[in-house]
Amino acid sequence: MANASERYNPREQEPHWQKVWAEKKTFETSNDDPRDPYYVLEMFPYPSGRIHVGHVRNYTMGDVVARFQRAKGKKVLHPMGWDAFGMPAENAAMANKVHPRDWTYENIAAMRKQLQSMGFSLDWSREFATCDEEYYHRQQMLFIDMLEAGLVTRKSSKVNWDPVDHTVLANEQVIDGRGWRSGALVEQRELTQWFFKISDFAEDLLSAIDGLTDWPEKVRLMQRNWIGRSEGLRVLFAIASGEAGQDSVEIFTTRPDTLFGASFVALSPDHPMAAHLAESDPALAEFIAECHRMGTSAEVIETAEKRGYRTEITVKHPVIEGATLPVYVANFVLMDYGTGAIFGCPAHDQRDLEFARKYDLPVIPVVLPPDADASEFSIAAEAYTGPGIAFNSGFLDGMDVDAAKDAIARFLETEKVEGKPQGVRQVNYRLRDWGISRQRYWGCPIPVIHCDICGIVPVPKDQLPVRLPEDVEFDTPGNPLDRHPSFKHVDCPSCGSKARRETDTMDTFVDSSWYFARFTAPRAENPTIPEMANEWLPVDQYIGGIEHAILHLLYSRFFARAMSRTGHMDVDEPFKGLFTQGMVTHETYKDKAGNWVSPSEVVLQSTEGKRVATSSVTGDPVTIGSIEKMSKSKRNVIDPDDMIAAYGADTVRWFVLSDSPPERDVQWTEAGIEGAWRFTQRVYKLVGEARELLSLDPAIIDGEDPRTMEILKAAHKATALIEADLAGLRFNRAVAQIYELANAIQKFIPAVSESPSLANISALRTAIERFVQFIAPMMPHLAESCWANLGHQTMICDTAWPEVDPAYLVDDTVVLAVQVNGKRRGEIEMPKDAPSGQAEAAALSLEAVARILDGNPPRKVIVVPNRIVNVVC
Repeated sequence: MANASERYNPREQEPHWQKVWAEKKTFETSNDDPRDPYYVLEMFPYPSGRIHVGHVRNYTMGDVVARFQRAKGKKVLHPMGWDAFGMPAENAAMANKVHPRDWTYENIAAMRKQLQSMGFSLDWSREFATCDEEYYHRQQMLFIDMLEAGLVTRKSSKVNWDPVDHTVLANEQVIDGRGWRSGALVEQRELTQWFFKISDFAEDLLSAIDGLTDWPEKVRLMQRNWIGRSEGLRVLFAIASGEAGQDSVEIFTTRPDTLFGASFVALSPDHPMAAHLAESDPALAEFIAECHRMGTSAEVIETAEKRGYRTEITVKHPVIEGATLPVYVANFVLMDYGTGAIFGCPAHDQRDLEFARKYDLPVIPVVLPPDADASEFSIAAEAYTGPGIAFNSGFLDGMDVDAAKDAIARFLETEKVEGKPQGVRQVNYRLRDWGISRQRYWGCPIPVIHCDICGIVPVPKDQLPVRLPEDVEFDTPGNPLDRHPSFKHVDCPSCGSKARRETDTMDTFVDSSWYFARFTAPRAENPTIPEMANEWLPVDQYIGGIEHAILHLLYSRFFARAMSRTGHMDVDEPFKGLFTQGMVTHETYKDKAGNWVSPSEVVLQSTEGKRVATSSVTGDPVTIGSIEKMSKSKRNVIDPDDMIAAYGADTVRWFVLSDSPPERDVQWTEAGIEGAWRFTQRVYKLVGEARELLSLDPAIIDGEDPRTMEILKAAHKATALIEADLAGLRFNRAVAQIYELANAIQKFIPAVSESPSLANISALRTAIERFVQFIAPMMPHLAESCWANLGHQTMICDTAWPEVDPAYLVDDTVVLAVQVNGKRRGEIEMPKDAPSGQAEAAALSLEAVARILDGNPPRKVIVVPNRIVNVVC
């Protein structure tokens, strides 16, 4: 048992408690546990080989939630796994002549050891990696179920193609038109690929966002914008002149009210009419090829210079008799939104305006802003996109935008082009089907076979899994599965003839889109045990970075619906609560040559009130730069292992929780971590001092002591406030309450020492034990050591959260603000519900008030009971 003068040694205590937890299997969760379930999950990591401080913050938050809910009597599921497929492993294989599997599992082992050193209450018995055969076997089963349910399709699509690495690139992997790894100019190619039909769920995914009340509003908005519901009109523009290969151009627009301001029509470079025209126009064909070299990212297309190629085609204006519009092929029109064709109204769309200015096209304003003069209003450098009244618009003149939209729709619905209505109202979505085909080895094989006789044949489930062959080589660019001697060439499972196995593997987003369900029964023969998935899901609290706010969450929501449709569970929304934590930042440093310098190589000193940095290696001056997100490229990274070795895991945990609200960025500073270390030692010393007093024999006389009531009130108030803060993920506020209770206990200890009455000793035990329980979710090793020092034979992680006695939450006194002529001049503490006269007398006796009155009586004193005294003079 430690004495009060001993210092806490995390190098001894933390491994000890981690071993005890492991031996007792403390955090393993049984599905048979009858208690109410609570599922907390952090977005699982990619096994890069090292955890960083961002991981530490993320998983510490989740661990606090898990430990708190456990103390509240829940059976808590808090698992860990690894998002382990992907290109980095193949790159490492090429660079280091190592198999991706070996590189991945070595990294997993290293990172598992790091996470375990943090003392997280994880159920390691449920651990898996997405590259485990056991996991991707069940993912292949899911794919076949979804294929049979009509949720999977195979179609041709434009993709970013890296001609050096011979692989499809996501938009995010195209940087300045080049492949992120090879540096080669990216091409657009038409490839036949596998797609999940997420667009079938667009309206459901959108409408359900309103029910996600425990998600951040900014994430819900990002989801809404990505799905992108828009109500508009499909309009047929009849061909007026030129050989177009078709009779009309179909356009979807959300602003049919601006049709009178149309000055051109633009086609996507991938529009069928553009392809038809390019067959006889080499210059157009070259322009289309240039557009294809831009990449497919909407962001790239939106920010690129607006360029077009004028074709020989003109179309009839749909609402101005006898007028025609020129048809361009333009680099900013996307084929996968609407119809791949637009009409340009330059006055009221900025990209259309830029295009019109470049090609000297008319700019006709047709929406008059409120209070603007129609005779003077014109468009300069910016299009007008706000509300207003239609003008220069024929029969629409005088209508507001919404009325004009309805009127033009009703008009075009009655007009005919080639026997069809010229206008049809339609709801459109930005969301497109999810292309999952990737031309790489290190991914989940797509379990289908291509047979010339039978067509596409799913691999029978009794022949799963389709295993990744181990004897592959990465010396040649491209997908090793394409050139593997036996993987590709198989017999058709349906007719027995020679056939070809699919060599594309799945997008790694697939792996992370259902792992939350697999954790509920990670060793099951099927992807889930439905009753277990239904009991645990949705995840009560999901925690992860804002960078995953769109695709990962959207894909997971789709998968939950797909798995419900295929009978694997009955849950449509995977995550009930979502929390997106802020980043961890640090100062940046540069040497005199402009090279980034690591914080571990910098010595900081204060000279004449100014911080000065020098290199610990060379002694040369170092420039202190801006505070930025930790990144390897800028070398402003703190290694958690170094911090754990120096201060212990609990100190690191305490620092990342206490410095700022969890949704905001936290700046890592040496002063901050040293402050957390001092508090760690203070806690240990405080518990030691209390333990010595708790062992005293109570004095014979046990009278009332007002200090006893004060500490009991402080302890119970802290219980209520900290419980609310932890439940609301307000960790920094809980930390502030813990500091306050520590101060109160420190102040009370002399009272117990002076008067060791039974009441005082009992009150101290209540306060100090609750104090240790409060730090337990945040500093679990320290809490276990303190709990043991207080004489407990059980572990604090198995101890229930303390109850609150409402009687101790009632204040006998209140603090009233005192104002003079409406300006605050001080405050007074009064008995609760004190008579107005008593409050008035106390307020007038304040020195600041007396000084202002200067011996004169006040004109009036207004007392608001228990709140404020306002003196009017």
